[in-house]
Amino acid sequence: MSVPFILDTDTAQDDCVAILLGILDPVADLRAVTMVAGNVGFDQQVANAMMTLSVAGALGDYPVYLGCRRPMVREWVSAENVHGDGAGGLSMDMDGLSPESEHAVDALLRLTAESPGELNIVAIGPLTNIAMAVVKDPSFPSRVKHLFIMGGSNNARGNITAAAEFNFYVDPDAAKIVFQAGFEITVVPWEPLTVQDALFTREQMAEIGSQPSPVARFFGQVCEATLEFDESVGIHGSTHPDSLTVAVMLHPELVTKSAPYSVDIEADSELTRGYSAMSWGIHDLRPNARVIEAVDGPAFFEYVKGHMATATEPSRPLLGLAP
Repeated sequence: MSVPFILDTDTAQDDCVAILLGILDPVADLRAVTMVAGNVGFDQQVANAMMTLSVAGALGDYPVYLGCRRPMVREWVSAENVHGDGAGGLSMDMDGLSPESEHAVDALLRLTAESPGELNIVAIGPLTNIAMAVVKDPSFPSRVKHLFIMGGSNNARGNITAAAEFNFYVDPDAAKIVFQAGFEITVVPWEPLTVQDALFTREQMAEIGSQPSPVARFFGQVCEATLEFDESVGIHGSTHPDSLTVAVMLHPELVTKSAPYSVDIEADSELTRGYSAMSWGIHDLRPNARVIEAVDGPAFFEYVKGHMATATEPSRPLLGLAP
């Protein structure tokens, strides 16, 4: 049985892998891609999404909606120091390509109104679009089947500051709204889950990237900059939280441990901006999310590797893609 969902993304590196899984996994029923300000410049993110669709031979098959180009009340913060351009220096002729004219927030509201209770949303960037949809229509959460969020750290360190993971740091106000809005939520946190169970060694990355398919070569190139950054800060491999979030939705059997938590986000302190306070049940707080604590890491690796081997005919040539 297929799983219908909308992917809300700030497309760079592992976001590209997440899109590919949404296209290549036969269980996935990807209805739309919505773009939010996050990892790299907004226009670059859109180009990265188009290139990802193209390498999968799916350019024009999935609607792409442009959303919020900055956080709700703050200046945008990028992760270009981590991801570079997010596409491994690849480029593509964009002539004649254009996203949908409808704003992503309006698309989220319309699509869930057309299929109330049926659509999941996977949010793998800052939560600006999701929060703005809540502000515009407070009944929005009741129409979403389940919201899967990549963000935060579970009582552990951040990846942009000592306290905060990038997505929540960029727009903590949005994250705070979302966790208080009444969604059914699953959280895939950065620490310790991603670094523990969704980390591919350089050897594993080479194993995926050396497979004879355009998708595998694309995977290797778009992930290289982040792999180098991760290694430079003492993480021994490439991190894949975004694709893990899609995988957890499509294949819940990958989850080996999870628990209900009360999750709230710090939006007032600059020192701990974006900190995710995850209470595990001893503080008399009502749980508002399920937090994934462990997944089957080897099975996740095989899942990604298998789908990156899929033979595709790219819709348009990607300039710079290794032969």
